[in-house]
Amino acid sequence: MEAMAFVTEDRKAAQESTFPNTYTFDLFGGVDLLVEILMRPTLITQKKKQKISDDLIKDCLSILYNTCICTEGVTKRLAERNDFVLFLFTLMTNKKTFLQTATLIEDILGVKKEMIQLEDIPNLASLVSSFDQQQLANFCRILAVTISELDTGSDDKHTLLAKNAQQKKNLCPSRAEVNQATLLNIPGFVERLCKLATRKVSETTGTSNFLQELEEWYTWLDNALVLDALMRVANEEAEQSSTESSDESGLANTSTRTQLPQSMKIMHEIMYKLEVLYVLCVLLMGRQRNQVHKLIAEFKLIPGLNNLFDKLIWRKHSASALVLHGHNQNCDCSPDITLKIQFLRLLQSFSDHHENKYLLLNSQELNELSAISLKANIPEVDAVVNTDRSLVCDGKRGLLTRLLQVMKKEPAESSFRFWQARAVESFLRGATSYADQMFLLKRGLLEHILYCIVDSECKSRDVLQSYFDLLGELMKFNIDAFKRFNKYINTDEKFQIFLNQINSSLVDSNMLVRCITLSLDRFENQSDIKVAEVLSECRLLSYMSQMSMRMSFLFRLINIIHVQTLTQENVSCLNTSLVILMLARRKDKLPFYLHTLQEMEYTEKYPGFILNNFHSLLRFWQQHYLNKDKDSTCLENSSCISFTYWKETVSILLSPDRTSPCAIVSYIDEAYMDIDRDFTEE
Repeated sequence: MEAMAFVTEDRKAAQESTFPNTYTFDLFGGVDLLVEILMRPTLITQKKKQKISDDLIKDCLSILYNTCICTEGVTKRLAERNDFVLFLFTLMTNKKTFLQTATLIEDILGVKKEMIQLEDIPNLASLVSSFDQQQLANFCRILAVTISELDTGSDDKHTLLAKNAQQKKNLCPSRAEVNQATLLNIPGFVERLCKLATRKVSETTGTSNFLQELEEWYTWLDNALVLDALMRVANEEAEQSSTESSDESGLANTSTRTQLPQSMKIMHEIMYKLEVLYVLCVLLMGRQRNQVHKLIAEFKLIPGLNNLFDKLIWRKHSASALVLHGHNQNCDCSPDITLKIQFLRLLQSFSDHHENKYLLLNSQELNELSAISLKANIPEVDAVVNTDRSLVCDGKRGLLTRLLQVMKKEPAESSFRFWQARAVESFLRGATSYADQMFLLKRGLLEHILYCIVDSECKSRDVLQSYFDLLGELMKFNIDAFKRFNKYINTDEKFQIFLNQINSSLVDSNMLVRCITLSLDRFENQSDIKVAEVLSECRLLSYMSQMSMRMSFLFRLINIIHVQTLTQENVSCLNTSLVILMLARRKDKLPFYLHTLQEMEYTEKYPGFILNNFHSLLRFWQQHYLNKDKDSTCLENSSCISFTYWKETVSILLSPDRTSPCAIVSYIDEAYMDIDRDFTEE
C-alpha cells in the first residue's frame, strides 16, 4: 500500500515518516533477509538443490521493489552487492518471475556507481535465447543502461581539453563498449531486435497473455499509468457502445470485454519499439559500427520501418492516444513522441557518413539519382551503383521521402523539427553529392528551410542550428541551389532577416558561412556562363564576395572561442576560420588577411587580443587533429581541401619566424605577445 501511495502521488519526495512500514522492515534487517532467502539455493553445496516456489520468489521481489521505492538508500545498498545483481539475472529464465525481476534490476542498475559487465552474467547467450519477443523487448530496457556511456547527455558541452585528457587516461575500451561487443557476440541478437522493431501491431501475440501482462504491468511502468489507461479505454468503449442502438449494444459489450482495444495494443507495441530502437541506435554509434550496419541492412530494418511509418511511427494522434499519467499528449515524455525522436535518431546514426544510407530510398528513387547524374553529365556515386536493390525500401515512397513529407507539415514550434533536420542532414553528410542535393531540392526542401528561418522567424537555437547545418550541406558547391535561394529570398527585407538570423549566433550558423565561402571560391574559379550569371545576381554570393564581410566573419569567429571553452559543438568555428584563411592562402592573400586582423585589433583598442587567442587555438588544433586516433576525413570531405593543406596552413601560421609574412607572430607587437603559455585542462 505504501508503494502504491508513493507512485500515485506523482513520486513526491519520500520521507521516512510517510512510509513507516517499509522503513521499519528495512531497519530490522528485512531487506537482507529477503536477499538471503532468494540466494539460499545458490549457496547450498549439497547435491539436491533446494527449490523455492515461484510465488515466494515473486513476493520477495515485490517486497524488495516496494521497499526500494519507499525507503531511500535501499536500492544503492543492493546495487553494491555485485553477487546479488548478477544472481537476479538468473531469475529471468523463469517466465513467471520475469517482470518482477526485470523491474528490480532496472531500478538497481539505475543507481549503480559502476556499470556491470554483461559478460559476468552466467550463461548470458542462453538466457537471451530463452526469452520470447516480449521479454526481449523488456530486457532491452535493462541493456540500455549497460551499453550507454555514462554522462553522454552533455557530450557536446564537455570541453575538448577535458575529453582529450580523459582519452589519454583511458586507453582501453570503456565498460559500455565491452558490453556492446558482448551483445554482438550473442548469436542472432541483432536479427531478433530488427524483427521486434519492424513487426506490425497485428503480428503481436494474442489477447490473453497481453491481459495477464497488463495485470503485472504496474510494476513495469507506473501503477497510475496503467490504471489511467485502462480507465480511459473502458470509458471510451462504454461511450461507443451506448451510442449504438440498444439491440446491438449487448453484442458490442461482450466483444469489447474479450477483445483488447486497438489503442492499447498500439501503445504496448510503441513501448517495446522504443527500447529496441534505442539499443540499435547505441550499437550503430559504437566501435562495431560497420558490423552492425551490415546486420541491420541484411535483416531489412529500414524497409520494415518504412512499412510501419504511417500506421505506427508517425500515426495521427487519435483521441484515445495513451498518455503517461499526469502528462498531456504533446509533452516530450509521452511514448508516442519519444518513439518519433528515437526513430529520427536511429535514421541519423544510420545514414551518417555511411554508404548504406541509400537503403532509405526505394528502387524508383535510386533510378532518379542515376538519372540526375546522367543529365548533369557527372559519374554516378559508387555507393548508389553498389546498393543491393533487394534491401532497399519498397512501396511508393522510401523512408527519406516520407520524412520530408512530415517535415513540411510539422507545426512551427514542434520539438521534432530539430531531429528531422538532423536526420536529413546526416543523409547529405560526407563527400558532397550533386545528385543527392538535387533529389532533395526537387522536393522543395530548400524553400521549406528558408520559410522556417525567414518567414516564420524561427527562434529556437537548436532548431536554427540544425536548419543552418542542413542548408549548408544542401547548397554546398551547388549553383542550382544558390539560384533557388535567390529566387526565394527576392527582397532586401527578406535578405536582411536571413542575415540577422545568421548573425544572431555564429556558433549555430558557422557551417553555413563555411559552405557559402567554399562555394563562392569554387564558382569564382569556373568559367561557366550559368555560374557567372548566378554569381552576379545572387544576393548571398555578392554579400560574401565583399572582403570586409569575410573579414568581419573571421574576426568574430576567432573572438567567440577560446581553448578553455572549446567543445564538440563550437570547435567548428575554429575550422571555419581556418577555411577562410586557407582559401586566402591559395590566392596569396594570407599576409593581407593577417594584417587586416591586426588593424581591426587596433581599432578595437586592444592590440594582440585576437591574434594571441588564434595562436593558442591553432596550437590546440594541432594537438587535437594530429592525434593518430582523430579522423581527418570529415574535414577533407566537408571542405574538399586535402588534410595535408590544412596541416601546412596551420604550420605556416604558427611559424616562430617573425620575418615570415604568413606567421601570426609577425603581426603581434613584442609588447603584446602572449603565446608561450602552455594550456592544460585547468
